Amino acid sequence: MIRLLIAAPAAVVRAGLEALAASHPHVQLLGVFDDLSSIDALRPDVVLAALPLSDLSPPADGYAPAYVVLTDAAWTADAVRLGVRAILPRDASAAEIMAAVESAAAGLAVIRPDELAPLLPVAAAAEPTHLTPRELEVLRMMAEGAANKAIAFALDISEHTVKFHVASILSKLNAGTRTEAVSIGLRKGLILL
Repeated sequence: MIRLLIAAPAAVVRAGLEALAASHPHVQLLGVFDDLSSIDALRPDVVLAALPLSDLSPPADGYAPAYVVLTDAAWTADAVRLGVRAILPRDASAAEIMAAVESAAAGLAVIRPDELAPLLPVAAAAEPTHLTPRELEVLRMMAEGAANKAIAFALDISEHTVKFHVASILSKLNAGTRTEAVSIGLRKGLILL
């Protein structure tokens, strides 16, 4: 059971979030407030707040609830230190909000894909990587350390065709070397070791 406290200055927002939480079977709603003054007394697992990040305060006596915040603000180091586990836009869907509450209660952080992309080392490619099935086979064999000649023999194709596939893989993954291509393929989940 997730012990949840809701805080929002606007009555209509409080009512909507309360109805959402009340319909969720794994939530025990501790209260709905217009500020965060009741946190220390009620000690919720998660605080669902439609407040600016500046309204959050540091944890008292080691107790720190997980915050799910509905705001237009972006992630900051201070937000992480305060216990923010999700920052959602004000127009987030009911499913997104409750998924964030469940994730925060489980100790996970929620970050939207558009906020995640700049943090990834391979975020340079604007479009998703589409390798052909044959290119994926070649990439898997590259990950196993196979040379072009061994790949050609295993796949019953010419060594020239293997070189063509390797060049195409390097180009599509924006990689400079075979090792870098394998590393990118692993990070993108294209291949597994």
